[in-house]
Amino acid sequence: MEGQCRRPTASRAKKPAEKRATTEPSRTVAALSHAGSYGPQRGARSRRAEPEGDPTEKLRARVPPARAGRVSVRTKDLQPSATGAAGDAEPPTVQPAVPEPQPPAVPEAQPPADPEAPAVARGPSRRRGARSVRQPRAPRGSRKEQNETPDRKLKKVLEKLRLKREEISVAAEVVNGVVKHLLSRLRNRESEFKGVQQLNTGSYYEHVKISAPNEFDVMFKLEVPRIQLQEYRDTGAFYLVKLGRIPRGNPLAHFLVDEILSASKMLSKFREIIKEEVKEIKGIDVSVEKEKPGSPAVTLLIRNPEEISVDIILALESKGSWPVSTKEGLPIKNWLGTKVRTNLRREPFYLVPKNAKVGNGFQGKTWRLSFSHTEKYILNNHGIEKTCCESAGVKCCRKDCLKLMKYLLEQLKKEYEELDAFCSYHVKTAIFHMWTEKPQDSQWDPKHLSTCFDDFLTFFAECLRTETLMHYFIPKFNLFSQELIDQNSKEFLSTRIEYERNNGFPIFDKF
Repeated sequence: MEGQCRRPTASRAKKPAEKRATTEPSRTVAALSHAGSYGPQRGARSRRAEPEGDPTEKLRARVPPARAGRVSVRTKDLQPSATGAAGDAEPPTVQPAVPEPQPPAVPEAQPPADPEAPAVARGPSRRRGARSVRQPRAPRGSRKEQNETPDRKLKKVLEKLRLKREEISVAAEVVNGVVKHLLSRLRNRESEFKGVQQLNTGSYYEHVKISAPNEFDVMFKLEVPRIQLQEYRDTGAFYLVKLGRIPRGNPLAHFLVDEILSASKMLSKFREIIKEEVKEIKGIDVSVEKEKPGSPAVTLLIRNPEEISVDIILALESKGSWPVSTKEGLPIKNWLGTKVRTNLRREPFYLVPKNAKVGNGFQGKTWRLSFSHTEKYILNNHGIEKTCCESAGVKCCRKDCLKLMKYLLEQLKKEYEELDAFCSYHVKTAIFHMWTEKPQDSQWDPKHLSTCFDDFLTFFAECLRTETLMHYFIPKFNLFSQELIDQNSKEFLSTRIEYERNNGFPIFDKF
């Protein structure tokens, strides 16, 4: 859900922010291509000089008594131990079968790291669970696996993140049953929310959900004609809402405070009704989660038996012109075209009860603009060519880069409490800007996945460094401002991202 940061379910202990890794930055391609190369190089290992004297006597002194009749060496006896890495096992020595001694055979070794190459960065010494952070060891296995290309590794991660069709079907059926019940009850009871309708939003419906279908965002929209908006503190994103003409008996009049439609009062009533109706759902283990300060959603927890989180978001729908603060937003003219932009801006806009932050609290009267429906359209129609990523069209890796970055942030948040302020909406906003800068489908060729992903990481890191990530629809609203996210958190995330990209993304191998 737009702007909503979900806290990972894994338990975490508070840890101080660590210092930035001291290694020189390198590109993802270089980091990944060296991720499996450890140990000496072939031919680079020098033989120790033989001491003066009879080499035969020296060799015999080192050889244990051999069983009678054994004079030949089997090929497998010359291989390293199955339990050790190549180059670690001591080569077997045998009684020579001919008078002329031969130097002991050594196992074929791997190439040493270039002495001029920068050292691999090490992570911080303290991490969740007291796990030591060392250089990722080369994976055991074939030489082909150890020399895995950057693109191949990232594609394996994407394959792991792909949703399973059976899981999708089961989860969607349960969620749809709960949502249908709540909509029916809201429409059939005498309440202020009698006219609500469903609008599906979020990563599942945008087809960028990763790992498992365990989070859903569902918007319950309520049309409010003839509203007047008053911008709150020149933010461009938060507004006070006034009702134009209030007909006698208008149920929304119950939520007015000094002629202002109170977001907190309306959300509180909405939550109360949802809690009552959830108790009436039979055959499904579902409950309402504790209210989160500042959140515009009523979160349901379904146990099926796996846990599924469903955010029910109340939204006011306005069919009027978009607010002035959005005039220069949605910069897709050179990408999706002027006509598409014009048509999108003719669609309704929405206001959700996300209160503006005031010091350590929230302004209860304010509503925030939401463009979830437009974001869904862009994600599902992202190509400059209309057939991009369709069954008969050319594929691109735009969504793949988004999924990889979402996964990277998700895994980092599980380990570091310092990253709680960040959420997937920051990633989505950043990649919208990236797609605007690189609008051609050919610039997102799947054959160059690792390069495209590295370019996105560079862009995101620059946003963190400059503390600037402008809202895609509201150009003057900075999502990385000091008021929203402190500088230390941004520096900490930047350090962690650099460590991952310099070391071949070891965090992708952990979970």
